[in-house]
Amino acid sequence: MSLRVAVQMDPLESVNIDADSTFALMLEAARRGHSLQVYHPDALSYRDGAVSALMRPVSVQRVAGDHAHFGEERRIALGAETDVVLMRQDPPFDMQYIAATYLLESVHGASPNQTFCVNHPAFVRNAPEKIFVTEFARFMPPTLMSRNPAEILDFRDQHRDIIVKPLFGNGGAGVFHLKPGDENLTSLLETFLGTSREPVMVQAYLPAIREGDKRIILIDGEAVGAINRVPARGEARANLHVGGRAEPVGLTDVEREICSAMGPVLRERDLIFVGIDVIGNCLTEINVTSPTGLQELQRFDGTDGAALIWDAIEKRLSA
Repeated sequence: MSLRVAVQMDPLESVNIDADSTFALMLEAARRGHSLQVYHPDALSYRDGAVSALMRPVSVQRVAGDHAHFGEERRIALGAETDVVLMRQDPPFDMQYIAATYLLESVHGASPNQTFCVNHPAFVRNAPEKIFVTEFARFMPPTLMSRNPAEILDFRDQHRDIIVKPLFGNGGAGVFHLKPGDENLTSLLETFLGTSREPVMVQAYLPAIREGDKRIILIDGEAVGAINRVPARGEARANLHVGGRAEPVGLTDVEREICSAMGPVLRERDLIFVGIDVIGNCLTEINVTSPTGLQELQRFDGTDGAALIWDAIEKRLSA
């Protein structure tokens, strides 16, 4: 089948073509003969009963400095003129992101005459990565979500060595490791709670982070592989963009159990491309907004996640 694909993303001109998962998905779409259009969430509109966006047709190639060629921008009705929308802009998971999910939800469907959004906009909206994970609480480390300083201090007294992070943060921003005896917790809470209306997430520190924070990729509810992200020396965060090192890794029996428990839920909710984070066999986050890791996974073990994602999309649309 030949599909009309719209990609909602941050500027394509600035992506790292050797690491970006969205770029890998676009290359595979082009290889299959699908047409590509790109637009930024700012270009998304609702008017007179229809959702549309100002889009640019684009062709892509893996050539550094010459990876994208654009056509003339025009307004395209998502429900009538596209078959697939890839919702791939990076967080933050803010009100712009939430508004986009409402607009896309109004055109989402899974039949040849509807527009299929990946991932399902309503379930993206209902699955912030640090909250969705609580549906699988038996696999989580000890965790508290609260704005109540007394609750947070009590949790710290119980677990002593803790991680504090914003509930709707992303990319490791605002993540703090407070070791036993660290006197900065009260001041840190004053800063967090004084500048945001959100709760914070507090978790027991997992020493296994020194061995890595494993990103497991699930496609249509099936685990297809993983990469290990090892934090740099002196750093509590393993995110690649703050100096973490990616390395190949397999799955443990506990991680396979986590994925098996999660798989039916992801399939039921049309969450086609999901990345989960596991530290020392403890599930810490579920990323459904803009998961990454496809290119690293292919380099390490040859698994072509982009092809598997398009297989899953095409299967849904041909059912």
